[in-house]
Amino acid sequence: MEVGAEGFAQRLPRLRRLILRAAFVALDMEFTGLHSTSLQNNEPSLFDSPAERYMKARQSVQRFTLVQLGLAIFSKENSNKYVVHSYNFFLFPSTLGIRDVEFTLSASSIQFLSHYGFDYNKFLKDGIPYMNEVQEKILKQRLLAGTWKVCSTSNADRDVLKKAIDEVTSWIAAAKEEDTMILQDLNGYHMIEVQLVLRQALENVWTEPLEDKKVMVKKVSPEHRQLLENSPYDHCQKKLILLSARGFTNLFQILVKVKKPLVGHNMLMDLMHLHDKFYRPLPESYEEFKRNIHNLFPVIIDTKTVTKSVQKKCLFPRVSSLLEAYAVLCSSNLNPKGPPCPVIALASGCSRYAEKKSPHEAGYDAFLCGSVLLMSAHLLLCRSTDDAVEAEPSFSQYLTVLAEHVNKVNFIRGGVSSINFSGEDSPCRHPPALVVHVRGWPGLTERQIYQEFKAHGRFDVRRLSKNQFILLSNKYKQLVLRDYRHHPHLQVSVYRHWRHSPSVNCLLQISGIVALWSLLAFVLGGARSC
Repeated sequence: MEVGAEGFAQRLPRLRRLILRAAFVALDMEFTGLHSTSLQNNEPSLFDSPAERYMKARQSVQRFTLVQLGLAIFSKENSNKYVVHSYNFFLFPSTLGIRDVEFTLSASSIQFLSHYGFDYNKFLKDGIPYMNEVQEKILKQRLLAGTWKVCSTSNADRDVLKKAIDEVTSWIAAAKEEDTMILQDLNGYHMIEVQLVLRQALENVWTEPLEDKKVMVKKVSPEHRQLLENSPYDHCQKKLILLSARGFTNLFQILVKVKKPLVGHNMLMDLMHLHDKFYRPLPESYEEFKRNIHNLFPVIIDTKTVTKSVQKKCLFPRVSSLLEAYAVLCSSNLNPKGPPCPVIALASGCSRYAEKKSPHEAGYDAFLCGSVLLMSAHLLLCRSTDDAVEAEPSFSQYLTVLAEHVNKVNFIRGGVSSINFSGEDSPCRHPPALVVHVRGWPGLTERQIYQEFKAHGRFDVRRLSKNQFILLSNKYKQLVLRDYRHHPHLQVSVYRHWRHSPSVNCLLQISGIVALWSLLAFVLGGARSC
């Protein structure tokens, strides 16, 4: 089910009820970009520690924004069955009362989403607003002080406001008290903007929103206007304006309040955007970010770390994507002796995904994510014991068998396999490294070394000294050692810390100097005594 700004407020109460009775919620996001190429040394690298990767990703998250967020709400029924309500939310930054939001578009990301049918008109024209706590505080202050403003800068927005104001000012001159007129074809924020602008400009008008994108304007006396402003039925009360401007953040706060297990796939960037866009701007401290996320969502499960475990413990083929993992789990009989996996059924109104694959649509990927979790957990539960497994295992039993993966988020290409959001990360362990010694090729850069070796695999490069570079790759390449054995300028060998580390070499040199001076002092001292 697709949800935009126009219908979001009406669906919010039902979404709250569904989340309250859910076993867990799966999430996926689509962005305007992933890694900013305009920032130097911002690409993920095998050399990265979790804290270093966080600082790189933080800069990208601050530049890009969300275009779509998918939620799949999994509810367990009485039988061995889970019903899924899957939603696509189109999102667009709030433009009411706060500083105009700027974000970057990555050409490759836009092209990628367009290839999979993403509708950018829905993102731009009907995106649900959102804001974080800092932005909300600013809006509250401006509403209380009466200094709010609308950040609508497009000609289309200005034309809508101008047309409405012109119609009302032309009409009101000849109108009598209690006369009314109707403004039509107002979408989204225009419903609020027009009312606020008119009320601020004219002290003898009153406005009320109607159905079908209409606003009723009434001519009233200033005294009557004051009574109406104090009425609890005023749709332009500051708290209602704030509720509307907060938009999707209202749903985020429901998720935080109910503390249901949150499931994702390779979800580090998802969690960072959740923090930055709906909670608070990302802190500089990596550890503070981890603590905040754990406080918001005490139970996080990344299906990428779960499927890695399934691949090791079961006869499960290696897969490279969420869709492949889902297809293998659905088609393979990996558990012939145990009870069947729970039935996963899409709710009425959300059944499109049962008929058609929609990869890289956030709601579909969220549905896949939750389904992969249930099937993987069931498989691990059946393999974890020799005793017979209940015909209808509870979700708490699945959580028990998944305990080692809870709050462990997959870490792509780095020094650790996962980030631990409920404790300390494991020590960094890099794959075997190669060291390249350069001779007779002055001025060689990391980029040139990368270009030289990229035909042999994906290497990350870091300068070790003036004439030495370290190469790291997930796949150790013996071919590199062989092919560069007789190279005229590049000598490649296996990295040995005691031999190649500048700090070790420096220590050895200092030790050698100290030893030499000690020997010299001993010899000279002995010569004097003679």
